[in-house]
This record gives sequence, C-alpha cells and structure tokens, in this order.
Amino acid sequence: MDFAVGAIFEGKVTGITKFGAFVSLPEGKSGMVHISEVANSFVNDIKDFLTEGQDVKVKVINIDDVGRINLSIKKAQENTEQTQRQFEAKRPRPQQQRAAQPKDQSAMTFEDKLKMFMADSESRMADIKHNNDRKSGARRRR
Repeated sequence: MDFAVGAIFEGKVTGITKFGAFVSLPEGKSGMVHISEVANSFVNDIKDFLTEGQDVKVKVINIDDVGRINLSIKKAQENTEQTQRQFEAKRPRPQQQRAAQPKDQSAMTFEDKLKMFMADSESRMADIKHNNDRKSGARRRR
C-alpha cells in the first residue's frame, strides 16, 4: 500500500489524547489526527467527536522525516463530498481540486501553515515526553 500524502484510508481509533487521536492504518502502520483536523467546527474535547475503537476515514496530510504520519478526518470528508458533487454534476472540477490541496508551501494559507506547525510541534512534544518517561521509569512504576 502506498502511504503518500493525499492518500485516503480506513482506520480504527486506537488511542485518544487531549491533543489528538491515534489511528491504526493498514499494514500495521499508525498515524495521528491532530485535534484541529477532527472536524470543521471548534473541538474543545476530542472525546465529543471520537471514541476508541471507532472506524474512521482519514487522509494523509504529512509524513515527516522521522516517518510519523499526520492524518486528517475533516479533509477526508471534504474529499468524499467533492467526489459526490462531481458524480452528481457528471463533470470534473479540476480548479476546485487544486485549490483544496496546495502542492507547495507558498500556495498554503497562513492557517494551513499554522495547523501544520502545531500538529508537528505537539507530535514532537509527545515524543519527548514519551522518551523522558521511559528514561525516568515513570511508565514502569504504573
């Protein structure tokens, strides 16, 4: 299976944190959906939208140098809505597709760049916390 940016997969929510949800993907891979990528509306508590074990459709929005996969539920929903509209109209809409998925950093809006930065930042902070817990033995004492 090709885990490339823009690919859409079915996955299962395996864990929920205050900043996002972890989703298991095919081939034993997993990725994270940042809280800002769960719904089009403001999400104060992610548990209002997702539960562990729930099947979700996700879109790969970024794969960083370390191999972490960042996912989006709302962009996967937007993509399926666009596809449905195209089938209903019986004609392709290439201009709308290009606007929905900026190819490079210069075409991204400030909000998109900020969301990407926040998702990456919180993902890195989670890794640091995990490593610190492992070094201090905090997880072994539980």
